[in-house]
Amino acid sequence: MKQFFLLLIASTVLLSNAQAQNDPAAKKVLDAVGAKFKSFKGITAKFAIKSFTSKGKLNSTKNGDISIKGQKYVLKQGKTEVLCDAANVYSYDGAKTITVTSVEEGSQTLSPQKLLAGSYDKDFTYKLVSSAGAFHEIEMMPVDKRKSFQKVNLFVDKAKNMITRAKILDKSNNVVDFSFANLNTSANLADNLFVFNKAKYPKDVEILD
Repeated sequence: MKQFFLLLIASTVLLSNAQAQNDPAAKKVLDAVGAKFKSFKGITAKFAIKSFTSKGKLNSTKNGDISIKGQKYVLKQGKTEVLCDAANVYSYDGAKTITVTSVEEGSQTLSPQKLLAGSYDKDFTYKLVSSAGAFHEIEMMPVDKRKSFQKVNLFVDKAKNMITRAKILDKSNNVVDFSFANLNTSANLADNLFVFNKAKYPKDVEILD
């Protein structure tokens, strides 16, 4: 779950240095997403990650839950968990290992906040490819062609001004489809939810930092 999610957020991360070739219409949509996201005190949602072969055959489906408050978040999928307390990220493999990295160290993969806020990066170009139906679709291409993926398509709910789905196309034409559901943007989340507590994990868990 962690690998899939980090692939997604590493692929969809966009910082504030928009380039001239980027589509102003796409920027307008993403700016609206960012403004809306900043107004939320707490978010909970369910997510699904589906992987498909180049021929469209479903390989796997993974489901989980996410809670976000400010710069803190908790991701859970089965027995695995990723917790960020705004300073460090604790990744539990569901067995006996917890890997600890600082937020600064993990800045290349970024965070769920970056994904949902629709911030953007100089390493990507983007354009609005469709506004049909209930969603805006924004296509993003990595400037560095050495990346492991060809492109990422974001789907923004027009009514909610929120990114609810992303599709990643890799170099082998396989697809990872990531979607959010049951979004609650007014969740009242306790601060201790985002505090790392070794006692809640197995006694023999090993912490690697």
